[in-house]
Amino acid sequence: GHAARSTAGAIMNGENPEAVMHQVQAELANAYAQEFFTTVREKCFAKCITKPGSSLSSGESTCVSRCTDRYVDATRMISAVVLQAYSGGNSGMQ
Repeated sequence: GHAARSTAGAIMNGENPEAVMHQVQAELANAYAQEFFTTVREKCFAKCITKPGSSLSSGESTCVSRCTDRYVDATRMISAVVLQAYSGGNSGMQ
């Protein structure tokens, strides 16, 4: 999309590649986070809420928050590994 084009333009114009990287990561992280939380909410709600009512029981809300925490922890670990691989893999290219 349009964001990717402006980022590529910034790289071509010799802007600070570090700053550009951070910009890209921020945009990706933001899109990813929104997508992620929507998915997690749907999955966790589907798993935890057996009979939808107007409000959550305390058991249901505990289940949802535990479920969400588990997803967030897993994702944090995965993205740490990915970022490490990415930054480690890129440093040899310069």
